[in-house]
Amino acid sequence: MATNFYFNNFPANQITSEQLLVEDLVIEALKIYGMDVYYLPRTTRDEVDYLFGEDTLKEYRTAHPIEMYLENTTAMDGEGDFISKFGLEIRDEVTMLVSRLRFRYTVNGYTRPREGDLIYVPMMTSFFEITNVESENNQAMFYTLGRGRGGNVYVYALQMKQFVFSSEIINTGVKEIDVVIRDYYQKTRLSLSAGGTGGYLNDEIVYQGSSLASANAQALVYDYLPGQYVDVYRVQGNFTTGLLKGNTSTSTSRTISVVSDAATMNNVFEDIFDNARIEASSDGIIDFTEQNPFGEP
Repeated sequence: MATNFYFNNFPANQITSEQLLVEDLVIEALKIYGMDVYYLPRTTRDEVDYLFGEDTLKEYRTAHPIEMYLENTTAMDGEGDFISKFGLEIRDEVTMLVSRLRFRYTVNGYTRPREGDLIYVPMMTSFFEITNVESENNQAMFYTLGRGRGGNVYVYALQMKQFVFSSEIINTGVKEIDVVIRDYYQKTRLSLSAGGTGGYLNDEIVYQGSSLASANAQALVYDYLPGQYVDVYRVQGNFTTGLLKGNTSTSTSRTISVVSDAATMNNVFEDIFDNARIEASSDGIIDFTEQNPFGEP
């Protein structure tokens, strides 16, 4: 038995004024009760491994400010922080809601959020990776006044986990993001011999070779202690003992005496974990000389 078409509130191929009104109210509510975050779409310079769902070198070059609503009101979801045989793992999870219309308007070239993209939340100074995009979130809104714009509900529910940084390139041009991620990179300490000229500048490119274009190794300066060492990050190539030149401070030229990848990391943030420290501490309490701890000698 067909419904009366004069009073059909759920037209199949039509967007009603009531649906548009509800969508506008949802956007207004997100702006009132939500928070400003940054959406970082993923790009890659390499081929994606579709079997494991990963690409070997992920890059995040842009950041789009947009409002989202945080569904977690008391604490993080997920398994929390624990120490496993692989070291300290942080498995915090959150769910955020974003307007479908606002997302398409704000993030040009993307019709929907994608798994693998990042959300930076300034309030928590944390990065979260999207693991699932739910377009039919019952808790948020289930077909109010019909299926709504685009044949679905009005929001996306982004299920996200705490981002585990592994030297992905994040250079968005947004100072707030780039300054935070700077401390995440693994550092290489280049100890310097006495002598030399000039001083390196933070975040300038340093290199070994006749020119930057033909450099054998290059990196960005994280910290420079005159006459002692320079800590670098985002290393390309292999540094060796020899002359180290600055690309911005062109008059700077000093000699590397020792190259060490064991530079102490400054764990300013809770979600930066240095498993080397855990391993070093365990060496003092675990007997690794035991050959068969669970059986007869």
